[in-house]
Amino acid sequence: MNKLIVLVGTSGVGKTTLARALDQTGFFESAFESHADRPFQLQFKRDPKYAFANQIDYLLFRADQERQLRTQERPALMDGGLDQDYYGFTRLFHAHGWLTEAEFDLCRRLYTFIRTLLPAPNLVIAMSAPPETIQGRLAGRERINIASVKDAEMLTHFLNQWVESLPQERILHLDASQEGPAYPTSTNRILSRLELD
Repeated sequence: MNKLIVLVGTSGVGKTTLARALDQTGFFESAFESHADRPFQLQFKRDPKYAFANQIDYLLFRADQERQLRTQERPALMDGGLDQDYYGFTRLFHAHGWLTEAEFDLCRRLYTFIRTLLPAPNLVIAMSAPPETIQGRLAGRERINIASVKDAEMLTHFLNQWVESLPQERILHLDASQEGPAYPTSTNRILSRLELD
């Protein structure tokens, strides 16, 4: 089974941009978030009662992406991914009251079961940027934003709790605010790290 590298961080931090820059190197098998194709995403944006359906769909969708990527020869790369959807968004929606205790527990059980079948990521790239950078990037987006600027602090907190629970040798911290659109510094750091592993 090949290595899995995931990019995690709050919405607007630059995960997809960095993932696309890494994908251009030809070194990875990549999978991206697919907001427009998810059946409950727009419904949830309009009405929080769809939070549970949206999260179950995303956990299954990301698990299936990961499963397919893990069968390839090249290292697998995901922007966000299964762990971010559970530890970040599922916890965020629960904190907002959009998921009941029973719904949150069902998401937890599903995530835990999936992780018994699929190994955890080999490398977690934890991305961060100042709030003003996040705000500017979210404002300029054309796609659906589920997490708002106001949610960024809480989402970051939840993701950091998960990242801090992992073995630190599996974490690479990146400040995404100092990069240009092609992410040359971060791309080189990640490729160098993988060469050492």
